[in-house]
Parts: sequence; structure tokens; C-alpha cells
Amino acid sequence: MSNKPKFETTSATLHILAMAFMLCDHLWGTIVPGNDWLTCIGRLAFPIFAFLLVEGYFHTSDLKGYARRLFLFALLSEIPFNLAMGSSLFYPIHQNVLWTFLMALGFLHWNEKAKASGKLWRRILVGILSVILGYLAGILTMADFYQAGILTVLVFYFFRGNTWQKRVGQLLCLWYLNVEMLSGFAYELHVFGETIFLIRQGLALVALLPIWLYRGRQGYHSKEFRYFCYAFYPAHLLILGLLKFL
Repeated sequence: MSNKPKFETTSATLHILAMAFMLCDHLWGTIVPGNDWLTCIGRLAFPIFAFLLVEGYFHTSDLKGYARRLFLFALLSEIPFNLAMGSSLFYPIHQNVLWTFLMALGFLHWNEKAKASGKLWRRILVGILSVILGYLAGILTMADFYQAGILTVLVFYFFRGNTWQKRVGQLLCLWYLNVEMLSGFAYELHVFGETIFLIRQGLALVALLPIWLYRGRQGYHSKEFRYFCYAFYPAHLLILGLLKFL
């Protein structure tokens, strides 16, 4: 009997979901503030993108080309990001998320090179240094999601796989990164006479549900779709940034 789930997500499905969630969050952050449900949905976007970066690293046949595309679209996204998030052409205190992913990609490759050496001590050392340097890089560069952004990618790298142990590792690490490290605004809820606080950033953990339904299938794939996914980021930011001035 097959253990294949009745429903599973593909890489294409995850890309579409992540773009939709991101759009919701950026709508809330630009032209329709005050609609908190949009940013609550938006919390799911980043973990999915982080997961897809790790999968992309392992499935690409041209790592240098992959890195070049990230770099190119990071540059193209700078002014749209500045307009949307900073209402200015120059916004030095916050950088777009593609810089986060580009740095994280470098740490992934560093770890894989250590793994290829066959030396356990090197793998452990590089893994520890990646966490420390990734933490510092996220803070110093002020790239989107800061230190938690790079560390989220590393979580999906270190706990890559569909075993329950890997999923527990993902859940615990993402809980720490989102609830403890990022924290932020919390909703006060009253349940059965008790008051509990729901940290909005903690909703990012819900992204694990579609991620755990992924079984390695790419789904719909074409060159046009791939570039649409890249172009969506700067394009929607540019539109939202311009709409803010209308």
C-alpha cells in the first residue's frame, strides 16, 4: 500500500502560495494599513520562500546562475523596495529580502563544501560558524528579517527531510526564531475565562503545513514561470510603492 498522501504540494504550488501571502503582507504595509488579517496571512510567506531556497539549491544544475539571478533581482528590487517600504528612493536602514536569500545561499554552499570534505569536525565547525556569522550578517546588513531570516534558511537546511525528527526540529527552531527572537505585536485572546497572548509573528509556523505536504515534485515548470516568480517581487513592490503616492 502506498504511503503517498491524498494531497501534496509541489514547488510551483508553494511559489504561488508564498507570492500570494507576500502580496497580502505588503498590501497591509503600504496601501491598506489597519487590515491586520492581511499581515497575519503574510506571516506564512517567508518560511515558504526560505524552504524553497534550500530546495532550489539542491535541485539547481547551475549554482552560479542561480546566485546571479538572485543578485540581479536583488539589485532590481532595491528602488521598488525603498519606495514601498520607505517612501523614498534611498532607504539605507532596511534592505530587500533577496539580499537575505543571497547571503543564505552562500552559507548553504559553504556547509555543503564542508560536508563533501568527509570530515565530521569540519561539518560541525562550519555549521556552528554559519549560525554565528549568519546571525551577525543579518543584523549588520539590515536585510529583511535580519538575523532570523538567514537562520530560517539554515533551519530548513539542517533539518531537511520528511522524518518526524526533522519536522520537530523545524517546528522548535521556527518557534524560537519567530516567537522568541522576532516576537513583536501580540493579540490578547480570552479563552474559557483565561487570557492568552497570540504573537502575530508566531503565525509563521502555520507555513509548515503546506511545506510538510511537499514531496519533491516540481509541478508546473517553464522558463517563463521561473522568471515570473523572480519578477513578481520587484514588480509588485514598484506598483505598491507608486500607489502610495497617489
